[in-house]
Amino acid sequence: MRALKAPVLLVSLLFLLLGPGVSVGKEKLRWLGFNEGIAEAQKTGKKVLIDVYTDWCVWCKRMEASTYSNDGVASYLARHYVLIRLNAESASRVQYKGTSYSEQDLARAFGVTGYPTTIFLKPNGEPITGMPGYAEAGRFMDVIAFIGEDHYLKQKFDEYVAGKSKK
Repeated sequence: MRALKAPVLLVSLLFLLLGPGVSVGKEKLRWLGFNEGIAEAQKTGKKVLIDVYTDWCVWCKRMEASTYSNDGVASYLARHYVLIRLNAESASRVQYKGTSYSEQDLARAFGVTGYPTTIFLKPNGEPITGMPGYAEAGRFMDVIAFIGEDHYLKQKFDEYVAGKSKK
């Protein structure tokens, strides 16, 4: 019984110091709403990653559970991107380039036709590219580094991945 007191005390202390919702040992991603995220990107100069999802999408839930929760992916995203979640079926209003859209209409304006879709924007809100579908953590890591480190400006994705495998 005494052996259990120290770990329980440590966990309780961490909870008190860090607060609820903080993950110990894993990066906790900070997802923002669209307007807040765009403002944050302009302020920080970070690129934007938009996770376009629906509540019923099984692959969206899988992406959350296996890809976004991967320690390497989460750590990279937290350092290099402002993260936005956009519900492709929501009527909630957002502002983009001086125009008011529902989240649903904005997803359509970005060309989203399936879920999940990941959209990448420059810090000023200009689109870089979109990636439809689920991606496992290793492949997703390649994509976010390719865009996050501006390799997309100099080479094609396949060249980038082939060059990485030669190292």
